[in-house]
Amino acid sequence: MIHDFLFGIYPYIAFSVFILGSLIRFDRDQYTWKSDSSQLLRRGQLRLGSNCFHAGILLLFFGHAVGLLTPPAVYHELGLTVESKQWLAMIAGGVFGTLCLLGLVLLAHRRLTEARIRATSTSMDIFILFWILATLGLGLATIAVSLSHPDGGVMLQLASWAQHVVTLRGGAAELIASVPLLYRVHLFFGMTLFLLFPFSRLVHVWSGFGTMAYLVRPHQLVRTRGRAK
Repeated sequence: MIHDFLFGIYPYIAFSVFILGSLIRFDRDQYTWKSDSSQLLRRGQLRLGSNCFHAGILLLFFGHAVGLLTPPAVYHELGLTVESKQWLAMIAGGVFGTLCLLGLVLLAHRRLTEARIRATSTSMDIFILFWILATLGLGLATIAVSLSHPDGGVMLQLASWAQHVVTLRGGAAELIASVPLLYRVHLFFGMTLFLLFPFSRLVHVWSGFGTMAYLVRPHQLVRTRGRAK
């Protein structure tokens, strides 16, 4: 029953809180819709840590989305077998995960050891850092486990689960009942990260995606100032 709840129902709870919570926070607390930058304090470490973390986590997010939601027929057409796709996922995940881990460790060290930054940090700021760190560590650990089954069978089970969840098909939890526990714990931590998202400074990610609207917005008409008579 716990397995069925966590992987059949919990994904929809986490996604609903992720969307509705973000909308409610934007509507009610727009002044908290920010990353609370501490750029003026220890700027050098922030620059390196922030760049590594943001690049790594965005690449991991899109890599997971493409890897889990792409039907096998699509990557077969591109000349990828299940085995080669798994190797690609492990190598890319290892590189992006290490990059993200480096940035996250730098940011955590900066926030926890700089007294002025620590004083302006909330409990959620600290908690979300460690939650992402745990999620990332579990994900990197699955790479070692994947080496023991290079046929890609577990990867196909995880992809089928994700595709069933996204397309609202039943029986998703049953598809990963035999998957090693480490993968399922990683999934739980990842889904919970979406549930925690609206209650943390992570909401500023929406603003980053929102800036893409500038690429398609109408041109602004600026009138020239007329000559004074």
